[in-house]
Amino acid sequence: MRSPIFGNLDTRQLPPGFALQNGKMLRVELPEVLAKQGSMVAFQGNWDFDYEGSGGLGKLFKKAMTGEGASLMRVRGQGALYLADNADDIHLFYLENEGLTVNGRNLLAFQPQISWDIQRVQGAGVAAGGLFNTTLTGTGWVAVTTHGTPVMLDASRMPTFADGQSAVCWSAALHVGVNRTFKAGALIGRGSGEAMQLAFQGQGFVLVQASEGPLVPKPA
Repeated sequence: MRSPIFGNLDTRQLPPGFALQNGKMLRVELPEVLAKQGSMVAFQGNWDFDYEGSGGLGKLFKKAMTGEGASLMRVRGQGALYLADNADDIHLFYLENEGLTVNGRNLLAFQPQISWDIQRVQGAGVAAGGLFNTTLTGTGWVAVTTHGTPVMLDASRMPTFADGQSAVCWSAALHVGVNRTFKAGALIGRGSGEAMQLAFQGQGFVLVQASEGPLVPKPA
């Protein structure tokens, strides 16, 4: 897997199609792309937008049961398509016959030849909050978003742990489990008081954002 692209890194050695117009806007110049529904902010040329759904009954059932996975749209056409999501930072990955696991709410766009599915994090049952994520496999571009500037951790150097809401994506080859802190009154994580983290081991990376995501207003 090529390293994620931050800012205006030179991508001339990579296949064209995805580019950062700026740190918060993705420019797509491909005949077809799958993107988060509602992420289009502008386009030039001729494009058709169709609701993609969940990609089959199996994925629809998983999405309904888990709440994981963003609603997708399939966009076809020619010209330049501009995507963004709430002015979050955008980072690009180019997969080369490999896998990437992404928190569904951070998935912005990917090429249609990449297959995807919703999978449960190992060891994360109901007691762990039912942690599910979207796994992408194949060859092509993937764009993810982060709330704030992230850090990329090399899990091969030492055991690595991250808050489940702060871990944006990671190499699918990593062994992922749940780590629980058995200390009374332990306050771990960004203000939520949880004593449970995702644990990563193996060859690969983890991309961690600088928060647990934008705050969701509580119903009145």
